[in-house]
Amino acid sequence: MPTHVDVGVGEQIASAPRSGDLDLLAISDDQRTLTIVDSLLGIWLSVAAPRTVLLASPRSFCAGVERAISIVERALEQAAGNPVYVRKEIVHNKHVVRDLEKCGAVFVDELHEVPDGVTVVFSAHGVSPAVRDEADRRGLRVIDGTCPLVSKVHSEARRYADRGDTVVLIGHRGHEEVEGTFGEAPEQTVIVETVSDVDKLNIGDPSRVSYLTQTTLAVDETADVVEALRAKFPALRGAASDDICYATTNRQNSLRAVADQADLVLVVGSANSSNSVRLAELAERGGTPAHRIDDVTDIRPEWLAGASMIGLTAGASAPPNLIDEIVRALGGLGPLDVQQIETTTETIQFGLPSAVRSVS
Repeated sequence: MPTHVDVGVGEQIASAPRSGDLDLLAISDDQRTLTIVDSLLGIWLSVAAPRTVLLASPRSFCAGVERAISIVERALEQAAGNPVYVRKEIVHNKHVVRDLEKCGAVFVDELHEVPDGVTVVFSAHGVSPAVRDEADRRGLRVIDGTCPLVSKVHSEARRYADRGDTVVLIGHRGHEEVEGTFGEAPEQTVIVETVSDVDKLNIGDPSRVSYLTQTTLAVDETADVVEALRAKFPALRGAASDDICYATTNRQNSLRAVADQADLVLVVGSANSSNSVRLAELAERGGTPAHRIDDVTDIRPEWLAGASMIGLTAGASAPPNLIDEIVRALGGLGPLDVQQIETTTETIQFGLPSAVRSVS
């Protein structure tokens, strides 16, 4: 049984003692160790059983995430030991951030934390024009890690605002992508999250309204908001294609294909990863119990009780090796049949910015 799973269960026991347990403080260290081991084995043996794992595909890294990570890695190579600063998390995953920190990347929340004249990478979520202007004033060497699909939304925001429209931005307030897009035309943009928000909208000229969406939203919930906008503003205009990115859509579709068959869904991704959170919510809305986890150590044995069919996926910013670790851990609990359910094949790749393209 993998050590990293045992640690998580040990923490669970320590934080939640049960009545009737042996008083561990009144016995020797050796007895205490044996008692804890027996407790751990008992917990895990209680959920040991043959299982099937349905791997949703596509899952894990998308092209935009791979591009952003490569940008930081190449910037570090170019820096030859000098610090490379990254404004915000390059992508929303604590494992990716931790690994890049080990390589020398310095993550900051705002530009005032970056010394003058050094290299700073903008995250995949994009930034507002105000942030770019500040970087220019400070003489910072900027390498833009913004996902090209997010850049497309920024371009649409400028275009809609330039033609005099009120821009309705569908997204989560406080999310970095939404903040960046909003910053393109703050005086002409309003943010909505729900149908209820649409009901409260009061726009001066209802004949000149356009909408944009955050790229990592749930497709079905966003469709409801757009429908409400169209009902309230019949002249509503939007992009020819949906702003929700291909990777978000593909991962939601692949999860649907496994969630319908599963007793339990596990979604790998960090808590601040919008697309990962949306995946767990999607499974729950469909009636399948789901848990978002950062990695294998977050798995609780009680989740597995009675679950013979487990759906497994990962958000677009979660490294694929985290999925492999979970499969190995589940294999330690009994015979495991792993089936990959593929709904589409992703072939999209994004080129790197010229500032790092020359690094081999």
